[in-house]
Amino acid sequence: MWAASCLASCCAACACDACRTVVSGISRRSARIAYCGLFALSLIVSWILREVAAPLMEKLPWINHFHKTPDREWFETDAVLRVSLGNFLFFTILSILMVGVKNQKDPRDGLHHGGWMAKVICWCLLVILMFFVPNEIVSFYESISKFGSGLFLLVQVVLLLDFVHGWNDKWVGYNEQFWYIALFVVSLVCYVATFAFSGLLFHWFTPSGQDCGLNTFFIVMTLILVFVFAIVALHPAISGSILPASVISLYCMYLSYSGLASEPRDYECNGLHRHSKAVSTGTLTVGLLTTVLSVVYSAVRAGSSTTLLSPPSSPRAGKPLLPLEKADEKEKESSKPVTYSYSFFHIIFSLASMYSAMLLTGWSTSVGESGKLVDVGWPSVWVRIVTAWATAGLYIWSLVAPVLFPDREF
Repeated sequence: MWAASCLASCCAACACDACRTVVSGISRRSARIAYCGLFALSLIVSWILREVAAPLMEKLPWINHFHKTPDREWFETDAVLRVSLGNFLFFTILSILMVGVKNQKDPRDGLHHGGWMAKVICWCLLVILMFFVPNEIVSFYESISKFGSGLFLLVQVVLLLDFVHGWNDKWVGYNEQFWYIALFVVSLVCYVATFAFSGLLFHWFTPSGQDCGLNTFFIVMTLILVFVFAIVALHPAISGSILPASVISLYCMYLSYSGLASEPRDYECNGLHRHSKAVSTGTLTVGLLTTVLSVVYSAVRAGSSTTLLSPPSSPRAGKPLLPLEKADEKEKESSKPVTYSYSFFHIIFSLASMYSAMLLTGWSTSVGESGKLVDVGWPSVWVRIVTAWATAGLYIWSLVAPVLFPDREF
């Protein structure tokens, strides 16, 4: 017993020393990566608790105070939502604290980049505390998370549009034949992939002998949008480029696939339903990894300098978002203006917390019909399809707005 106690004490001391070493190694240059790592940790914790916390939560009287104990899936969803709520509050509090930071002389600049041991402790305490809040608060958070998730998806769309336009402008700016050929090749590959993808969608999601009018409508509508993109972009009055049109076309087709693949596994028009048992764990793993990468990329890019997001005093304000800002540039004097909006950076993580919770719970409605599969159910389908349509609308608007309003800057 004494030996076991000593061993446990040594392990705890080593763990604490390791944590201190890690957080002390987080510099100003790696702060954004550290926030991304903390967010990824929240997803891992959510995933683990989703699988193992239900038996324990059933025994907590302030959670399971119902006359009839809910199904296991209810407790799995509740665990994910409570971790997400703690993560949301952590980043929202930081966002509020960072409002108005203009330069590195502001004491809050040090709070944003340092104090990592205290931040990790506060994050852990917030997540644990959420398991003691009433169910009504969690239910309210679940409701608003659906709206926050939609806003996060909109931010992703804006970032994608900004990226493809910047990508095109950079290659065209070289004004060399090689880069024009590269533009043509990339555009051609994107269009070939788009139409090949559409063929697979017809094969998988409109099986013969089934009435799959809704799936056919989704696929055909996306194809129509693909042609509309090209026509509008190449119109003489627009003077656009085929590269952004091809990339957005491929992205919209991917969103259509993602939406159709999220249809319930027992839906006769879902050609993937026959493999539901075989791919459930793989779907969960891939879905989680995709979420981490998507959220981290969106948060880092949205936190970088743009005309929309940078403080007016920032030296990067007004510059395009094309290159991902290098966080490891040599530091200047302490009075240097901040290079991105700290507050908005944390807001993106807050919205991402909502979005991730919706993915892990199937938008809080599909656990009963889809078992362990992540992001499956009709709400997931419509979120993806509407996102594809919103992407199409924003892209077309980005082309026609300068022509309709020539006196305004876009």
